Amino acid sequence: MPEKIVSTEMDLSSVMAFELPIFQALRRLQQAGEVHAKRLARFGGLTPMQLMILQVLAGEERLTASDLSGRVSLTAATLSGMLDRLEERELLHRQRDDQDRRRQWLLLSDAGRELVRQAPSLLPPGFRQRFAALADWERHSLTAALLRAAELCGEME
Repeated sequence: MPEKIVSTEMDLSSVMAFELPIFQALRRLQQAGEVHAKRLARFGGLTPMQLMILQVLAGEERLTASDLSGRVSLTAATLSGMLDRLEERELLHRQRDDQDRRRQWLLLSDAGRELVRQAPSLLPPGFRQRFAALADWERHSLTAALLRAAELCGEME
């Protein structure tokens, strides 16, 4: 049976036909994110990334910075600075592991937990309402497409 050879060359003309509309859609998402980030900053002076860090920690008993880094798609260096600022505000604290002193756990403080409880959504209100009105299959499909698009964009920071 002869082997089929699959070309690895892309048909650039077909890709280029999508370039402008994809970029325009990404730009609209970026603009909406920036506007909502300003709204979030008025709530407790948090950036969306800081709020997401606190929300991830709220859902866990404790995490290492390495585990958290993967969950929030930030490099260790970027995350470290954010953790320092959140710790200065007493929204989280670090705790050395009793068995392995090299390991440090991140835990949400009571103040951090209360802030997460009162915080607005990471998504703009209009988006949340329109998203909730979609059929279940469409919400899953849209989420999968956005996750795949993010994957196509490459590595985190």
